[in-house]
Amino acid sequence: MKKNYVSNAEDSIKLFKNNFFDSLSKVHFTVPLYIFIPTILFFCYQAFTYNLSILIFGGYFLAGLLVWTITEYLLHRFIFHYYPSSSIGKQLHFIFHGVHHDYPRDKKRLVMPPSASIPLASLFYFLFSLLLAQPLLFAFFPGFLLGYLMYDMMHYAMHHHNFKNPLLKKIKQHHMLHHYEDSSKGYGVSSSLWDIILQSNFTRESNKNK
Repeated sequence: MKKNYVSNAEDSIKLFKNNFFDSLSKVHFTVPLYIFIPTILFFCYQAFTYNLSILIFGGYFLAGLLVWTITEYLLHRFIFHYYPSSSIGKQLHFIFHGVHHDYPRDKKRLVMPPSASIPLASLFYFLFSLLLAQPLLFAFFPGFLLGYLMYDMMHYAMHHHNFKNPLLKKIKQHHMLHHYEDSSKGYGVSSSLWDIILQSNFTRESNKNK
């Protein structure tokens, strides 16, 4: 996508004329922690009520984390960066993701608001329940949610903090290239793993220029 406008303003623009609907489109970055940490702990507790072994629990928990990474990549690449041709489609795209590219430092639109994250989490829970029996689902799903929570927190930090850790600096650089150089590459936010595997990573020259 060719970038026509980027603002470094940290304040939120108004997406909806109705104040209530506009409030649903933004959130303080700590809110997902209050919602999903208790949810993760609840599912972990439920898993252990079935007397799952630590080995089985840990394996499915890590599988949930891994599945989140590919889910994050696919959502970002094929849903958030799908550009409709209709005027209504373009408006919807701007609401869901275009606003973030135009206002990448908007403090209240860097993590997913509960109006979107809770329905999406419920949808994924239903889909996974079709594939996994409850004891295994209760081990797998909190890993998936933890992956999402790490993604949300890292995404906020990438836009508002300077990392000293070399690995985190590299992850941030990857995401900044997506915003400021080429938004058709670098769809992984918390990891560049799937960009490397699916050949949507940046060239070495791009990384050298940053």
